[in-house]
Amino acid sequence: MDIEILIQFVGGLGLFMYGMKMMGTGLQKAAGDRMKRFLEVLTSNRILGVLVGTGVTAIIQSSSAITVMVVGFVNAGIMNLAQATGVIMGANIGTTVTAQLIAFELTSIAPIAIFIGVAFILFAKNKFYRRIGEILAGFGVLFLGMSLMSHAMVPLRENQAFLNVIAGLENRFIGLLAGFAITAILQSSSVTVGMLQALAMQGLIDIDMALPVIFGQNIGTCVTALLSSIGTSPAAKRAAVIHLLFNVIGTAIFMGIASVVDYGGLILSISPGSLTRQIANAHTIFNIVTTVILLPFASKLVNMATRLVPAKAKEDEHLLKYLDVRILQSPSIAVVQAVKEVVRMGEIAQQNFTNAYKAFMEQDENLIEQVLEREKVLNYLNREITKYLVDISNLPLNFEESKIITGIYHSVVDFERIGDHAENLTELAEYRIENNLVFSDEAVEELNDMYGKVNAIVVDSIKALKDGDKELAATIEPREAEIDTLEETLRKSHIARLNNQQCLPASGVIFLDVVNNLERVADHASNVAYTVLD
Repeated sequence: MDIEILIQFVGGLGLFMYGMKMMGTGLQKAAGDRMKRFLEVLTSNRILGVLVGTGVTAIIQSSSAITVMVVGFVNAGIMNLAQATGVIMGANIGTTVTAQLIAFELTSIAPIAIFIGVAFILFAKNKFYRRIGEILAGFGVLFLGMSLMSHAMVPLRENQAFLNVIAGLENRFIGLLAGFAITAILQSSSVTVGMLQALAMQGLIDIDMALPVIFGQNIGTCVTALLSSIGTSPAAKRAAVIHLLFNVIGTAIFMGIASVVDYGGLILSISPGSLTRQIANAHTIFNIVTTVILLPFASKLVNMATRLVPAKAKEDEHLLKYLDVRILQSPSIAVVQAVKEVVRMGEIAQQNFTNAYKAFMEQDENLIEQVLEREKVLNYLNREITKYLVDISNLPLNFEESKIITGIYHSVVDFERIGDHAENLTELAEYRIENNLVFSDEAVEELNDMYGKVNAIVVDSIKALKDGDKELAATIEPREAEIDTLEETLRKSHIARLNNQQCLPASGVIFLDVVNNLERVADHASNVAYTVLD
């Protein structure tokens, strides 16, 4: 009998979770990418952040998912901590919608909702109506799962062992720990509250027993975001910590209130007829009141999180700065961030090119080491950005976004090749130092002139990519053609110096190698500009 109860309960829990996910996915698809664009254009207005967090979470029906997304946005530099704080607070309010929905106890119409929803999914030709079908079917499955869980608990009303366990919830701290543990495992506060409501339907708990569990599950829901922040930037870790601070402080406030006033009685007076509604209201009031209290102190929460998660002494260039796997949930934002990361790679390649040329001309061994170290960064970025672009290309992109991804994929290759030519220059610098090679003033002047023109092309091609400036990009190819002509001119003039014995043969070979590498750098920069034009 106990096994049958467990199987029915677990089956009901599974249907409940699947129905909630199905309904949220349907709502998300019906809304399209617009709801994530809300987060993209979010201003620093905290109240707006709360409203956006509430609305988006009410659609997705998972504060954990939104908070994880926010951690990803902060990690990628899309959102700052002030913006993230408002969204996180709003997400906590939005996640209470599921409990309010369950409190209507619409189990009797669940089969009808499933039938209509499945009919839409199977037979509707319009994509929007199929999304509506997913919402209806998910709605029905959610209530069907709720009904199964509730019925599984009927025999437990006479099971003394189970009643003894439930009686333990009368101890507030045990209830708090239970709510934390269940939510941390299931990674959904909505599911935990749903289980409480299922117990309430069978009269197995009262509001005073449910309250500590509700408080605890608010802390437990932070575990997902904390795990998600592992390996991210300090700012992203701080966003996850702000989520934890918000719920811990809110729980402390409400535990204190419940110890001095009859908080359960207050909830009972608001909705006296239904315990499931009381649980839903307690969940909603907790998050709304906590937000109202803490929103004016959002900057204090940011400061606390900053102290708890100090910044690194120096930014690690070996990490992706603008890309995060969580952003892949929003293809349009992922494309924008990919361009930013490729531009960053280009700027590192350009700086390495400058340092490599300087190392050659000044015979600076320290600069050589810096260039070689940064070449490792470029190789890492080449590998990781390429992987990310492959992931983006598998997302539902529009035609313009697909073109952008294809274009910047080629730019990644070109920036990596510029880095390779910078490495070649350091090898030539090492050879020059080892053999104590000198160049005539005329040769040095020619190299400096060519380098200046090539570097300007590289800088402008990166700027054109960053700004999408086709006008600037259009100037690159003619300038690159001039570099080709200049290379030929310098070759001839240097061969003439060799013939006139104005330059040592060993220096002459190195000179021509430098000229060749400079010309190849200009070619790759021109390719980047062509990407912008195309």
